[in-house]
Amino acid sequence: MTHSSKIYQPIRWLATLLTLVSAAVMVTPPVQAERIKDIGSFAGLRSNQLVGYGIVVGLAGTGDDSLEYATVGLKGVTNRFGLSLPPGVNPASKNAAAVMVTAEMPPFAKPGQRLDITVSAIGKAKSLRGGTLILMPLYGADQQIYAMAQGNLAVGGLGVSAADGSRVTVNIPSVGRIAGGASIERTVATGFESQPFLSFNLTDADLTTSLRVADAINEALGAPIAIAADAVTVRIAAPIGAQERVMLMGKIENLTVKPADAPARIIVNARTGTVVINGAVRIGPAAVSHGKLTVRVDENPTVVQPAPFSRGRTATEQNSDIAIEAASNRAFEIGRRASLSEIVETINSLGVPPSDLTAILEGLKQAGALSAELIII
Repeated sequence: MTHSSKIYQPIRWLATLLTLVSAAVMVTPPVQAERIKDIGSFAGLRSNQLVGYGIVVGLAGTGDDSLEYATVGLKGVTNRFGLSLPPGVNPASKNAAAVMVTAEMPPFAKPGQRLDITVSAIGKAKSLRGGTLILMPLYGADQQIYAMAQGNLAVGGLGVSAADGSRVTVNIPSVGRIAGGASIERTVATGFESQPFLSFNLTDADLTTSLRVADAINEALGAPIAIAADAVTVRIAAPIGAQERVMLMGKIENLTVKPADAPARIIVNARTGTVVINGAVRIGPAAVSHGKLTVRVDENPTVVQPAPFSRGRTATEQNSDIAIEAASNRAFEIGRRASLSEIVETINSLGVPPSDLTAILEGLKQAGALSAELIII
């Protein structure tokens, strides 16, 4: 009996280990999948930018103060109502301002729908608070009118001036918004219903994700209608007609797919000292020694006085002390491939500033120990 128990003890231990491993696999969080609509969009179904020039009136003395383009704009407004001002009359005042109006029209927008607009001063106007935008057109890139805008501005900024010239400004008072301030007058033809095929474009180019999207579409619809054309575009064969294609697109955009892991990247912002490391970064075996050299120059000028009753002049004698200090930092070793958590732990233990961290990362990259793309912006 004793001999038998010795033989089967490793087998029991192995069975227990397999049970623990199986339990660990069962509690592992599921793979994160995302909807296709969240990782890209169909070609042609995009928003369109609109822009226009207008006049804001009703300001409390914070307008453009008789600038030429504000004068021309006000004359244009009065001419719409058949009012022709005599030559030499300048209608512009501090109560009006010339502005640029911008808006973004979403796809499938129909006449009568409303758009939020942003109104920005282009002249010397100090504040648009309390102003009213006069009716003006909004143009697309093809110079066609797609919307008309008008309304009272909501300005989040505030500017206050004093008699001595001092001024206090909170936020940006020369920019305001009008919620629903523009009415759509014309639709934008997308042409998606007559194209030979549908094109789904990924937000981030990735060959693996493109292939997975095509596979998910083919599996869900039961037919090989989707192919990965490149790292961005998935081409989908679709029947001609708006109704059929809308139904197909609605089914496709709600399918779930697991995007490919992002490539290993380290982003270094040299201006702010921000360093961002994603989870795919790995560092191979390496030894790093980073020293710090400090040069200090102290200036102690001394005033030298001439002897009494002499013809000498008072002079300044320069006295400079230069000291160089080199920190004796010991080398640390990375004995195996380190993960993101280990990298962060090592960085925190060293206490190196972002500038020194950038130098260490560049050295690891040149030595071939850093398996990541180092991007410095």
